[in-house]
Amino acid sequence: QQLMPGDRLREVELAEMIGLSRTPIREALARLESEGLVVHDSTLGIMVAELDYSMVTELYFMREVLEGTAARLAAQHASSVEISLLEDMCEQYANSVGDDAQLAINNRQFHEMLYNCSHNRYLIKMLKTLHDTLTLLGNTTLTDPKRVKDTIKEHEAVVAGIRKHDPDAAEKALRAHIYASQKMRIRRLISNK
Repeated sequence: QQLMPGDRLREVELAEMIGLSRTPIREALARLESEGLVVHDSTLGIMVAELDYSMVTELYFMREVLEGTAARLAAQHASSVEISLLEDMCEQYANSVGDDAQLAINNRQFHEMLYNCSHNRYLIKMLKTLHDTLTLLGNTTLTDPKRVKDTIKEHEAVVAGIRKHDPDAAEKALRAHIYASQKMRIRRLISNK
């Protein structure tokens, strides 16, 4: 069962659904609350967090900074094998146009590979936490056909900077990619109100 922002979370129901006792569920909920993924409402109890406009802009700001840094470090440290894998992932992404679920999977794999190419375990950990928070936004922006086409070019530009071992170009391309994604996300957020 997929939980959506605003859904109430009850320990007993979660314990039954997952097949655990209430103690690990309570501990997991406390951890999720500390990470901002769930919130405690005084009248409704524990709920899946909902991100408002400010939270979304803050999240994308951090994403731009951290992923831009990952691209910069990848341009400095990625091996030829890692660069080849990034290029393969760009091709796989382009070949999955029309299959929204596969696009989302391929996009996530591309970004995770990019993080690994940074060769900085602390940055990778921070980016994984950031991406966990991104799941609160719901559907990917990749359901828009124009966004998909633009993303192909944006990913290729990032990889081109990494391949040339040009940290400035890689970071600039990645920041432009996140900026475009944020613009689409904000547009959706405003239109859903």
